[in-house]
Amino acid sequence: MHVRSSSYTTGGEYLTPVRIHADRPQSALEIEWGDGHLTRYDFVTLRWLCPCAFCRGEAGMPGWLDSKPTLTEAQTQLTDLALVGQYAVQPTWADGHHTGYYTFQRLREECPCPEDTARRGDAPHLTHRLG
Repeated sequence: MHVRSSSYTTGGEYLTPVRIHADRPQSALEIEWGDGHLTRYDFVTLRWLCPCAFCRGEAGMPGWLDSKPTLTEAQTQLTDLALVGQYAVQPTWADGHHTGYYTFQRLREECPCPEDTARRGDAPHLTHRLG
C-alpha cells in the first residue's frame, strides 16, 4: 500500500509562515510559507473555512455554516488578526465573531491556488510561487 505524503507536512518544516499579511483594502489574507509558496484567501472564503464549534458544529450537530447562510458584509470584514501560539491565527470579524482558530496546517492544506488544488486532485497542475 502506498501512502501519499505531502512534502510540506513532513516534519512540519513548511507549516510555519514566514509572513502573514491581512490586506484589508483587497479583502485578502496572504501567507508566505518557508518553501516560498504563497497562499491567498479572500475574506469570504476565509470566513467559510471557520473551524469553530458554532460554525462547524459539534457533538454530531451541524454548525451555522452548514445551513448555507448568506454572509453579510460585517461577517466577511476582518477587523483584527491575532497569532495563537505558533500554530494558528484567530481572525476577528466586524460582526464580533472571533472564536475560530485557523491552524497553519489547515490553511496550507486548503490553499486555493491552482498548484494545491491540483495536488488535491481537483484541477490541472499549475505553479504558484513567489518571485
